[in-house]
Amino acid sequence: MTSEEIFALLEPIIKTYLPQDVSAKEINRESDLTRELNINSAHLVDIILDIEDVFNIEFKNDDMEKLRNVNDAISLIEQKIAV
Repeated sequence: MTSEEIFALLEPIIKTYLPQDVSAKEINRESDLTRELNINSAHLVDIILDIEDVFNIEFKNDDMEKLRNVNDAISLIEQKIAV
């Protein structure tokens, strides 16, 4: 699976949890999930759970600490599905 394919599956997951004051157009690979997209910590956990379901992977606590922007999520997913 390419990073573009991962992003295509990841974007609607993130979009679901965006606050009303943030446009889905602001989602790009460099977007900081909490600072730029204003996703709170509770919704970040929901995003992680959805990612685990969609990609059939499991994140560890260490992985979650590395999750800052969309590219981080893509990299983690690539690592998990490659195993």
